[in-house]
Amino acid sequence: MPTQFRPCIDLHDGKVKQIVGGSLRDDGAGLRENFVSDESAASFAARYRTDGLRGGHVIKLGQGNDDAAREALAAFPGGLHIGGGITADNAARWLEFGASHVIVTSWLFDAEGRFLDERLEALKKSVGAERLVLDLSCRRTASGWTVAMNRWQTLTDLHVTTQTLDRLAGSCAEFLIHAADVEGLCGGIDAELVALLGAWGKIPMTYAGGVATMDDVLKVEQASGGKLDLTVGSALDIFGGRGVRYADLVAWNRRPERA
Repeated sequence: MPTQFRPCIDLHDGKVKQIVGGSLRDDGAGLRENFVSDESAASFAARYRTDGLRGGHVIKLGQGNDDAAREALAAFPGGLHIGGGITADNAARWLEFGASHVIVTSWLFDAEGRFLDERLEALKKSVGAERLVLDLSCRRTASGWTVAMNRWQTLTDLHVTTQTLDRLAGSCAEFLIHAADVEGLCGGIDAELVALLGAWGKIPMTYAGGVATMDDVLKVEQASGGKLDLTVGSALDIFGGRGVRYADLVAWNRRPERA
């Protein structure tokens, strides 16, 4: 199936926000907010449900977001993924709240960023690989792209390569990949990363980062051979942006060749 638009709801302090990805810190210092909505997370979820936009993600950025996340899931039961603070102990509960899948990154690593296979196995045992999305959001490094955890502050020992994708694909239903260096900047996509992911293309994947215009949406489809779905954040008009109209993305998904 060609590239589809998948919506997002990013939650910070209980509000729907768009944040420059690299600015989020534990102490809140230097936080750069592109947008803070007066609308509830549930209202965004209801809009996505009305427009048939399944498979989007709700991401809890830090503490104080559980209530808003549960309200969003209740507004679109089975239509959204949930991420942020997911562990083997709470993953099944979020599915009970109405998430179709759980998204996990940081819990799969120790404090130094070493990948822990036993934790992935625990998650698979808890919810099943078919309900699990692995977040391989990454930063560009000397070796290519390296997965970053703890709100993209800490580089791990896991690199985004075809070997890594092959290794992990059997343990999840999808990958979610934010290009953290361009996330929230509306300065264009990481076309090299998109091409790498598209060339692999063995399971569903969603790319996020840098989409500024509908031309960038088309570039993701072209560079990935239609193997990547995408999400749009700060450039989107419903998030205060001026580069991409939400109505155009809904229409994009409804075009006959994308049905």
